[in-house]
Amino acid sequence: MGTVHRASGPRRRWWRVVVLLLGVLLLACGVAVAGTYVWADNRVRQTDAFADYPGRPAPGKGTNWLIVGTDTRADLSPEQREKLHVGGGGRRNTDTVMVLHHGDAGPYLVSIPRDSYVHVPGHGRGKINSAYARGGPQLLTRTVEQATGLRLDHYAEVDFLGFTRLVDALDGVRICLDEPLRDEKAGAELRAGCQTLDGRQALAFVRARYSDPQGDLGRVERQRELLSALVREGTGPATVGNPFRFYPFLGSALDAVTVDRGSSALSLTRMGWKIRRLTEGDGGTTTVPVANPGLSVPGAGSVVTWEPSGSRSLFHQLRHDVPITATTVK
Repeated sequence: MGTVHRASGPRRRWWRVVVLLLGVLLLACGVAVAGTYVWADNRVRQTDAFADYPGRPAPGKGTNWLIVGTDTRADLSPEQREKLHVGGGGRRNTDTVMVLHHGDAGPYLVSIPRDSYVHVPGHGRGKINSAYARGGPQLLTRTVEQATGLRLDHYAEVDFLGFTRLVDALDGVRICLDEPLRDEKAGAELRAGCQTLDGRQALAFVRARYSDPQGDLGRVERQRELLSALVREGTGPATVGNPFRFYPFLGSALDAVTVDRGSSALSLTRMGWKIRRLTEGDGGTTTVPVANPGLSVPGAGSVVTWEPSGSRSLFHQLRHDVPITATTVK
């Protein structure tokens, strides 16, 4: 019979110590992850973003997020308003409106121009960004659902101040410009080339439109670019692997974002990773096809109208969770 060689006493004790240390380390990591999740989930800010109504679109395939950026000045001091070039008070509108779709196809990030001329339930036709001011998140989500035919599953909102603090928590985000971007009204004074934007500069970058030849259509492209850069930086190893960087960023993100009642810290994490996949070449980004980007309408001013066939095709593809056409990745 063969001889079984057993480890000597000191060696056996050494391996026991190694196994014990590994077990303690794994346990500590598990406790840290669980503790972080509980801490984060308790800090998630929620709002009533959805309400059932007659004729609401049926659920489609995949998952749809409505991501909005609001231009509220309520939390800003006069000094902050001047620094951020956001002016006085006024009604609270949505400067950014995007739909993030993911499922078997995608992820896809679709921008809806803020001046899109659509039916706002109870208020006739108007710009889509006015729905929030007239009825808060519930009227905005209903307006988007009825305009697109998509059933929205989740809602995420961030305002001016939260956005700037989120960028600053990462020590800025890196953006590359083909040419200088200057817009006095938005406070943008950015050179051509790659550079790291702080919170104030990032806000100016996503708000500038008056000096852009494409107006709001150019702005929505920059908004998608900035969101992708923000998520890429926030979920990258330099942030996730550094607790002194990760926890301030996570805290700023939780303070900046308000979600629907059905969302949680886990939902937000999933959303972030879907957007990160866009930066890695999956899915694509696009804007709702436009027929007229500067139609003048009495009482509404300059509005954006959608191209009927192209927009219907886009929303049909999203609703059925199939690859969409005419997408770009930035």
